Amino acid sequence: MAFVLDASICVVWALSDESHPLADATMAKLKTEYALVPALWWFEIRNVLTSSERRKRITVEGSQEFLEFLAGFPIREESERDENAIFGFARKYQLSFYDAAYLELAHRYGIQLATLDSALRKAAEAAKVPLLA
Repeated sequence: MAFVLDASICVVWALSDESHPLADATMAKLKTEYALVPALWWFEIRNVLTSSERRKRITVEGSQEFLEFLAGFPIREESERDENAIFGFARKYQLSFYDAAYLELAHRYGIQLATLDSALRKAAEAAKVPLLA
């Protein structure tokens, strides 16, 4: 069974000074299941890495190593989207359009959402989207 993987989980994996039990559980889940991500995930991950490089939280080499590490996981990009549903979630739950894209994907497939973002978690609960705990 698949689940939706939010970039907030991946940030924990990328940065050695961060840890979270949910990030660990998500990584373990990727050993037996695959993750779906919206197309924007690719950009979000790279944005976090370049921002973290500027803040000296990771090196350029560390970013490259992390991208290679991530490539080893069964993560599938979902290019289809429901624009009206994303707008609806963004407006109803006061989410960024980006966060609403993760919520829409999990809602559409009826699968769990793995996120550390508190606003997104709250919205998922309200929308009755199951969360990875």
